[in-house]
Amino acid sequence: MKIAILKESRSGEKRVAATPQVCSQWIKGGNEVAVESGAGAQAFYSDKTYTAVGVSAGTRAETLKDARLVLMVNPPDADTIKELPSGCAIASLLYHRSNPELVAALNAKNISAYSLDAIPRISRAQSMDVLSSQSNLAGYKAVIKGAENLGKIFPMLMTAAGTITPSRVLIFGVGVAGLQAIATAKRLGAVVEATDVRPETKEQVESLGGKFIEVKGAEVGSEGGYAKEASEEYRQKQREAVNKSLSMADLVITTALVPGRKAPILVDSEQLDLMKPGSVLVDMAAEQGGNCVGTEPGTIKEINGVKIIGCVNLPSELPMNSSDLFAKNIDALLKLIAPKSELLFDMEDEIVKGSLICHEGKLLQGETQQS
Repeated sequence: MKIAILKESRSGEKRVAATPQVCSQWIKGGNEVAVESGAGAQAFYSDKTYTAVGVSAGTRAETLKDARLVLMVNPPDADTIKELPSGCAIASLLYHRSNPELVAALNAKNISAYSLDAIPRISRAQSMDVLSSQSNLAGYKAVIKGAENLGKIFPMLMTAAGTITPSRVLIFGVGVAGLQAIATAKRLGAVVEATDVRPETKEQVESLGGKFIEVKGAEVGSEGGYAKEASEEYRQKQREAVNKSLSMADLVITTALVPGRKAPILVDSEQLDLMKPGSVLVDMAAEQGGNCVGTEPGTIKEINGVKIIGCVNLPSELPMNSSDLFAKNIDALLKLIAPKSELLFDMEDEIVKGSLICHEGKLLQGETQQS
C-alpha cells in the first residue's frame, strides 16, 4: 500500500502528519511511503530525514501517484481534493460536522474519508485520539502564552525587598487541554482554580493541586467523552460561582468547545468588567467563535486594561512535539484499519463506524451542519 504525506495548505501550519520515525515503521511493515517535498520542513524534518529511512520525496503529483492512503493534519482545500486520486482514502482532521461541502467534494470523487476528530473517545481508541494529543500540547502552550503577556511572575518569591505573591489562574473547562493547563500553571507556582460542567472532574482538578469551583444543583455531565452543552440555568449558576475568582484572577484560560457548534460564551461583557487591569484572558476556543465576548481569532486586544488573546492553532506552535504525537496517533489507527498493509473497512468496528465519513460514493455520516 502506498501512503502519501502531503504538505499542509492551511496558512501558518507547521505540523506534518507523519514523521520519519513512524514512516520507517510503515516501510518495514511492507508499505511504500512518499512525502511531498518540504512537507516536514517547518516541523524541522527535512526531506533528507525522510529519504534516509526509505521515504521518497517529490512533487505533489509524484507523491499522490498510485497513493492508496493520503495523510494530512488539516482538511484538504478544494485544489488538493481535485488532485487526490479517485478511490483513494484520506485521513485528517476533517471536522465533518461543520464542513459539509468538503465532505460532499470528497464523496463525489469516491474517496473514503476518515475524520480523525470523529474517532470515538473510548478506551480502545485512546492511542488514536488526535484531539487529545494535540489538546494536551495546546493546554501547555496556553499557559506559556499567558505568562508571556502577564506583567508578573507566577510563583511566590521572597526577596530582601519583600514578598511577591503568586499569580492566580482560573481555568474554564477541565478536559485534556484544561488539565494540562492546570498542571503547567501549578508547576510554574500559580494558585490555580478550575470549573467545569461535569462534577466528576473535581477529583481530577484536586489531584493536580487545583481548587475546583463547584456549581451545585445544576450539573450538566458528559456524553461520548465530551461535555454536554450547558443550559441557561447552569450558565447563570456558574457565573455566580466563578465571579469572585474571576475578579481575583491574573490569568484566565477558557477551553470550552461543543463539537460542530459555536463555542459557548463563558465570560460576557459584565464579567470582563470584573477582571482587574493587567490581567490576561487566553481564549482557546477563538476559532469556534470564542468563549469571551471580546475575542478575535489570531489577535491580542485590550479591553479596560485586560488583554484578550484569541488563540489560533496552538499545537502548530510546538511543531516537533505535535507532529510526533500526531504521527503516533495515525500509526495506532493504521494498525486497526490496515493491519496487513491493505486498507480494511470493517463497518462493524466502533472506531471505523464513528470516523469513516464517506466510502464508495456513500455518505456514512449525514449529520453535518454549518457552525
